[in-house]
Amino acid sequence: MARQRVEFRCDECGGAAPRWAGQCPVCGAWNALHEVAIAAPSIAPIHQLTPATPLADVDMAQWKARPTGIDELDRVLSGGLVPGSVTLLGGEPGVGKSTLLTQVAAQMAHRGAKVLYVSAEESSQQVRLRAERLDAIAPPLWLASETALPHLIAHLDAVRPDVVIVDSIQSVHDPELGSAPGSVVQVRECAHRLVRQAKGRGVAVVLVGHVTKDGGLAGPRVLEHVVDTVLSFEGDHHHALRLVRALKHRFGSTNEVGVFEMADHGLVPVPDASALFLADRRPGVPGSTVAPAIDGHRPLLVEVQALTIKSTLPMPRRSAQGLDGGRLAFLLAVLERRTNVGIGGHDVFALAVGGARVVEPGADLALALAVASSAADVALPDDLVACAEVGLGGELRQVGQTSRRLSEAARLGFRRVLLPPSAPEPPAGLTAWRAATLQSAIALAGLEP
Repeated sequence: MARQRVEFRCDECGGAAPRWAGQCPVCGAWNALHEVAIAAPSIAPIHQLTPATPLADVDMAQWKARPTGIDELDRVLSGGLVPGSVTLLGGEPGVGKSTLLTQVAAQMAHRGAKVLYVSAEESSQQVRLRAERLDAIAPPLWLASETALPHLIAHLDAVRPDVVIVDSIQSVHDPELGSAPGSVVQVRECAHRLVRQAKGRGVAVVLVGHVTKDGGLAGPRVLEHVVDTVLSFEGDHHHALRLVRALKHRFGSTNEVGVFEMADHGLVPVPDASALFLADRRPGVPGSTVAPAIDGHRPLLVEVQALTIKSTLPMPRRSAQGLDGGRLAFLLAVLERRTNVGIGGHDVFALAVGGARVVEPGADLALALAVASSAADVALPDDLVACAEVGLGGELRQVGQTSRRLSEAARLGFRRVLLPPSAPEPPAGLTAWRAATLQSAIALAGLEP
């Protein structure tokens, strides 16, 4: 019989401590440590060990990715779901996780895969209604409304699926553990059991995970370590845009992003995200410019807007949506000190339009020009993009992957680009305006007061 040891686990982060304390030593949460009995792991006899195999003889055929049928998701997954892999999808409540996975289940079922959708939070009738709305009812798609882990494994034995979707891992529990569903012990142990089932059966498993108020995945951090892929599903409830990113991916790159638009009939992939962001752009409006940003390996053209107005407050307001607030404050300081744009007594509001989020330095020049344009009440040319990082001295610096950014701008019909002198030549159709400093760029754009 395996011996047991006792340790204390944090309900907030899953961190361990050898003795009880009022505060978790890992995350600092108060009164979150609870006693947990842990059985010593049993070791298989030597004669049951799997023999070592030469690396060159490892068969990769069974690990070939199976496409999900949704191009934007396959882009992030480097081709699809790998048999025997475990993928964790996290996102805020209501962002569309269940909608996306219902569409994935239907698409894979239509392609011949046997899919088991385990709904641990919704009833079978609720899932059926959503599937009817999404036109996602397929014969090889099986549904089980189950929360007990032993029953879930019994469904695996009965259905023998190729793909299993568990919505969500926080609602699954093992009665033998004795703790409540959603606790650190339950989430950790159930995830470990499902990982072993995935590896042993060669079935692709997708787990849905909740997120905390800070945007991190709820439950112990070990949950992220034991799975093969961690996907983040992001979106603003006030916009239709949804983004899927890979925070961890053992079978490919984590530098891809999938773009979706939430419609009445479900999530619609958006292969041309730049056109979506610029679809409603109004020409000739002061305070608007376009930044060619990079999200992973994907170039995106995003409209950046700014509005300045004389402040009536002792301390003027600074507001940034979809942009880094600290970066905005830094650029306003550079504008005030290194240029002739006086905005010290103005409220400044900055926005990345359409629900996009741009926090990289490549949008510095575009944001600074938008502020200067609003302050001068002069519109920038409609066919101009700005691509440079701004330094504390007001100098303009080249950013990474400039050629890819400019190629995207040329594809969408832009004809002029503001660049630092060190940047490469733009592609055919784009005319380069070179400026070494932010003050020079403002003068070239015709925004000097």
